[in-house]
Amino acid sequence: MQLYSYFRSSAAYRVRIALNLKGLPYDYATVHLLKEGGQQLKPDYLRLNPQALVPTLVDGTAVLTQSMAIIEYLEETHPQPPLLPSTPVARARVRALAQGIACDVHPLNNLRVLRYLKRELDVTDAARDAWYRHWVETGLLALERMLADSPDTGVYCHGDTPTLADACLVPQIFNARRLDCDLSAMPIIVRIDEACRALPAFAQAAPENQPDAG
Repeated sequence: MQLYSYFRSSAAYRVRIALNLKGLPYDYATVHLLKEGGQQLKPDYLRLNPQALVPTLVDGTAVLTQSMAIIEYLEETHPQPPLLPSTPVARARVRALAQGIACDVHPLNNLRVLRYLKRELDVTDAARDAWYRHWVETGLLALERMLADSPDTGVYCHGDTPTLADACLVPQIFNARRLDCDLSAMPIIVRIDEACRALPAFAQAAPENQPDAG
């Protein structure tokens, strides 16, 4: 497998975590989102991923895009160890936690959104960063309540084994810290993030440990 990735991309980060949790080796192909006007906009990459986003996973003749679809594909093709629980209700809970980040929080602080605010709407850096912090903190506070209110929350988001929800949470917290979001009202999230990052699969996927970091 070959993963087209950018070290700071939350979406690529969550796929790296999933691959590592499942023990799947892959070749890392850098798509730098800032260099050369954005390597994701180059014709060769656009042929792979017309959305001009990372990650893209190539597995044999299959070209897969969208991080959540990629992780579900890995779950179906390499079911052990599982990233989703065994019962329908538990799987729905994990997916809800994961999608709360991947579908509701992350898109509003994606690089192309922040660029549009600055370049097209002439938003100041301070206002752009305030936008980022507002939506990240709003989404994470809701997630904190979901975790606090459920007896299924354990060492990790669901029980004592990392799941899809944790693979989504850790990259979002990494980026939240980069932009100085206030996490003081989110002790459960902070605790889970620390527990995850202590695991080799998460540590190896961290942005600072990628070939294109720097």
